[in-house]
Amino acid sequence: MEPVLAGKHALVCGASQGIGLASAEALAAMGAEVTLLARRADVLQALARELPVVVAGQSHAWIAVDAADTAALRDKVASLVSARPVHILVNNSGGPPPGPVHGADVAAFEAAYRQHLIANHVLAEAVIPGMERDGYGRIVNVISTSVKEPLAGLGVSNATRWAVASWAKTLATELAPRGITVNNVLPGSTQTPRIEQIIDTTVARTGRSRAEVYADMVAAIPMRRFARPEETAAAVAFLCSPAAAYITGVNLPVDGGRTRSL
Repeated sequence: MEPVLAGKHALVCGASQGIGLASAEALAAMGAEVTLLARRADVLQALARELPVVVAGQSHAWIAVDAADTAALRDKVASLVSARPVHILVNNSGGPPPGPVHGADVAAFEAAYRQHLIANHVLAEAVIPGMERDGYGRIVNVISTSVKEPLAGLGVSNATRWAVASWAKTLATELAPRGITVNNVLPGSTQTPRIEQIIDTTVARTGRSRAEVYADMVAAIPMRRFARPEETAAAVAFLCSPAAAYITGVNLPVDGGRTRSL
């Protein structure tokens, strides 16, 4: 892989596992200096040491913070960008707990919006000035295919993901004249802890076996398998690259063909 992102600094959220970690690895392999952001300092410290180093002087770092703690998130990212501007922002966070929208507590919506929409906005506001100064800006939000088709049993998540997608589309239009792109990657069922949570919830709600639930989920995917995190990360990395300079404001499903809408 060519180091086309050499000299660029990427901030990757939810980077301790799954799609976030895979995205960090892909960006590092393209030459970017990566800062991992998640809650667990000990895990992040170890992961940062293991990220690829493909160009001279390339180094990686980490920030331990809960994205739902808006004040702490703002302070830590402000400190980061004061020392080193961020050219690539990957917004990624675990989804809200599964469950129907009817009967959902208001507090569940407030928590989800803070962890996703508000956190994304705080991060974007912190990094955009540096992107403008250095003439390179990529913001990629890892959301969900529920942006195109609401998913059964994910009521709070569906509502929150749509809000993030609308925010991103608006931001993309505003930032386009400055050469900063904003795009959304929409994962389908992916082999991450999140999919395990969804399967477990379905088993508990329906009384069906785990094997039956898994088989039905896979049968709904034309490729007949779940995605691997690195496959979704490849789409993220492309949208962060110079090759994607004229792509902005899009929702890109990475779902094996599961989404039926255009």
